Amino acid sequence: MPISKASWYTLLLRKPHHHQNHVVLTRRCGVTCTLGLMLFLTTVYVFWPSDPNLTIVRLKLKRMKLHPLPPITVDISMVLTLMVHNADVYSLDFGAVNVAVAYRGKMLGHVTAKHGHVRPRGYSYVDADVEFSGISVVPEMVLLLEDLAKGIVPFDTISQIRGQLALLFLHFPMKAKLSCEVLVSTRNQTIVRQHCLHQ
Repeated sequence: MPISKASWYTLLLRKPHHHQNHVVLTRRCGVTCTLGLMLFLTTVYVFWPSDPNLTIVRLKLKRMKLHPLPPITVDISMVLTLMVHNADVYSLDFGAVNVAVAYRGKMLGHVTAKHGHVRPRGYSYVDADVEFSGISVVPEMVLLLEDLAKGIVPFDTISQIRGQLALLFLHFPMKAKLSCEVLVSTRNQTIVRQHCLHQ
């Protein structure tokens, strides 16, 4: 049967549809893969464990007693409050918190505070009673007397914490270290200024 000219032109002008379907499927696959990758990266970011943040919220001088008889020594008693912030979605169990205190580069000593627990995205406060007896600070004695007269005493603190982040059966070891230069007012027992560095 002969094909008319009109039918022939219609056949020539008709385009196959499989190419359009392939383009639509490729776009859908690209969008799905992109959304899947973004969801995966967001999940990794949210659930990736991070170390806790430490902040000194209080450093109070309770007592400072000078023993003038040779050898010249000083007794220092203070209370330090450390805030532990857990920014993760895991709970945090930490062991003993170790706090070292120095005055103008001279290490006075260190103290270990009790262990604790911090809920996910929560805070916990750790109090440490710091008692240093019979510290020899002869080279720094003049500076200490000047600082006491001014009413502001500078201290250097190093706080360290170790523990585990826990979610169901998963446990991740963690540690945090905070070094601070703290200016304490002896008049109202408050922190005047502090400069801290997380390590």
